[in-house]
Amino acid sequence: MAENRIEGEGSYTAGKQYQKEQHKFAEEGPVEQKAREAEEALDGPEAEELERARKETGEKRPM
Repeated sequence: MAENRIEGEGSYTAGKQYQKEQHKFAEEGPVEQKAREAEEALDGPEAEELERARKETGEKRPM
């Protein structure tokens, strides 16, 4: 039975679950397909909006 406890911001349980799902996606998910979709989006009509969002978050565009 799962414990019902409040962990607040920075939940260790949520962090572990997120990391587990990220590893699962990297190992089993459609990574190549999603990479192609992202590349197409950067070159498509939503490129300007994505670039603006990237700048707002301080992320660098991969070369």
